[in-house]
Amino acid sequence: MTLFEELKRRGLLAQLTDEKEIKELINAGKATFYIGFDPTADSLHVGHFMALCLMKRLQMAGNKPIVLLGGGTGMIGDPSGKTDMRKMMTRETIEHNVECFKKQMSRFIDFSEGKALAVNNADWLLDLNYVDVLRDVGACFSVNKMLTFECYKQRMERGLTFLEFNYMIMQSYDFYRLFQDYGCNMQFGGDDQWANMLGGTELIRKKLGKDAYAMTITLLLNSEGKKMGKTEKGAVWLDPAKTSPYEFYQYWRNVNDADVIKCLKMLTFVPVEEIEDMEQHMEGAQFNKAKELLAYELTKLVHGEEEANKADAAAKAVFSGGNSADMPTTTLSGEDIPEGGIGILTLLVKCGLAASNGEGRRLVQQGGISVNDAKITDPQTMLQPEGELIIRKGKKVFHKVVMKG
Repeated sequence: MTLFEELKRRGLLAQLTDEKEIKELINAGKATFYIGFDPTADSLHVGHFMALCLMKRLQMAGNKPIVLLGGGTGMIGDPSGKTDMRKMMTRETIEHNVECFKKQMSRFIDFSEGKALAVNNADWLLDLNYVDVLRDVGACFSVNKMLTFECYKQRMERGLTFLEFNYMIMQSYDFYRLFQDYGCNMQFGGDDQWANMLGGTELIRKKLGKDAYAMTITLLLNSEGKKMGKTEKGAVWLDPAKTSPYEFYQYWRNVNDADVIKCLKMLTFVPVEEIEDMEQHMEGAQFNKAKELLAYELTKLVHGEEEANKADAAAKAVFSGGNSADMPTTTLSGEDIPEGGIGILTLLVKCGLAASNGEGRRLVQQGGISVNDAKITDPQTMLQPEGELIIRKGKKVFHKVVMKG
């Protein structure tokens, strides 16, 4: 099975500028390709994970990845898929986030002996002369055409700033520079990046008269059409200090039945034939086995085998009625407990088990919350935590509350 065929069978391929050329290049290991990562936080998250896995698959087949860190584009913010303008970050914050990304990426990409590159577009974007860019690059872009792209159309009613309107030109210029400086002949990215990527191939064609290629991968959506990688607490991070290996494991262990096979295909390195065979026999307990495999494989990829084994053992201990030091924990002090105790709704929000009191109230009223194995049915319930409490949300989510002092 060729690499291209495997990507197809895993459901990763979305849009391609030239399927024949892309297939030939990546199957022969002759692609020098890049994926861009804007440093919007101090850790990568699940949204970046599929792109990193794609880079790893392509590198294993002999292709050369270029990680493009958006020290320059991060100063603007990509409007694609956003209903509001991104929060502006300082240059110091962006530089800090870039360094955090570099460290995490080395777990997935082999940067030894020229096998991959990590470059920062701040190196060229921050020194550009505005008039030169208008004359040299701006003349290659049609505003009429840009406004037909979905990434801009969806923002027109709420307001699209000129700042963000330039993002496509900046990303296109990145591809142009990487093509010239490093022989980069392909750009890969999420399906919401298609317009920006086409801008790059067009700029290279107009300025240099040469062909470059773009391919998007399917966005990781759940069966309800929403992006995966979010919890009540926010993003599922790859940094263990922000999302513990146990919480990371639990996120994947708790995916919907309808999503587990898709996640195994798109995110893991389990042989696709093995996954397709599992797919033919998915019923009852087989779903739980598939989820355990998914959770274990992804935790091993991100946090290493030792942490994956610990998270797997901890999860099984919790499910069998035991307790575990690796269970997600919230520590409270006396200051957190007013006289008369803490309300169950306040506690659920503090623990990240509900995003708001309203959501917590619905969980309680629907019978979804237990404390120390006692079901809570009254949203007005007050608790006096002593020692520790174990809160269970639904059948699968467990959380420990510990009193300090």
